[in-house]
Amino acid sequence: MSSWSALTTLPGKAPAEALGASIETLDPAPMGVGVFEMEDGSGLWEIGGYFNESPDPIKLDLLAAVHGARPFAVSEIPDKDWVAEVRRELAPIAAGRFFLYGSHDADKVPDGAVGLLIEAAMAFGTGHHGTTKGCLLELESLLQKGLQAESVLDLGCGTAVLAMAAAKIWPGQFWASDIDEVATQTATANIGVNDLAGRISVVTAAGLDHPELKAAAPYDLIFANILKGPLIELAQDIGAATANGGQVILSGLLVHQQKDVEKAFKNQQFVARHYTQLGDWVAITMQKMA
Repeated sequence: MSSWSALTTLPGKAPAEALGASIETLDPAPMGVGVFEMEDGSGLWEIGGYFNESPDPIKLDLLAAVHGARPFAVSEIPDKDWVAEVRRELAPIAAGRFFLYGSHDADKVPDGAVGLLIEAAMAFGTGHHGTTKGCLLELESLLQKGLQAESVLDLGCGTAVLAMAAAKIWPGQFWASDIDEVATQTATANIGVNDLAGRISVVTAAGLDHPELKAAAPYDLIFANILKGPLIELAQDIGAATANGGQVILSGLLVHQQKDVEKAFKNQQFVARHYTQLGDWVAITMQKMA
């Protein structure tokens, strides 16, 4: 049985969320609605409705006009085993000593590698995106320099792959947080299948606004693989939560956004130490000076 997607874009979070709410009132009703900031630095948000039957094009045109959005692009999605499809496309990824794989590739983990199991059905944050792999390569760089971290936070954790990588290396205290409850549920599941239950505490929170995260600070290392805007907005909070001499690994950034983010963190007494560029994406390591 086929399904349909209807996608458009709008500048600004509030207008995009308003349009997303309007899509939910359509008849036929969508089986799901997504509102996401695009990662190209354009300031645009993508709004999508997903339907079990073909949506009414006239109603979609009216919604787009009322909200000042571009016309919806409607596509039929053929019935397909998407998990099987993703498994075929998501080959294992090596990033320094770390090896990310799905259960179908468990026999491919090299001897001596730090294996991280991420199922294909939980593809966000598997390491195939340049930002996640870049963060792992920045962690590898710090490890080669002898970093020892006792308290680590994975902020905006997604699947918690970065928190798990740290927990596989060090015996300290680890935290993973995300604003999205689905992400924290996914993170908890991934932590369990990697035999790290009890080693990493997972919370749902906006930024560092959670009593457990505040109580656990300061952190020796913070991963923040999010986006330019939130990184700049959270720079002061991240700075306050980082121990003197501590490190932050920042990503979710296009190369041309690097200087703006570095500036925001330099204003919080950080200095840039290293970066990894993969395609259009960059991950930066910065250190808080006492």
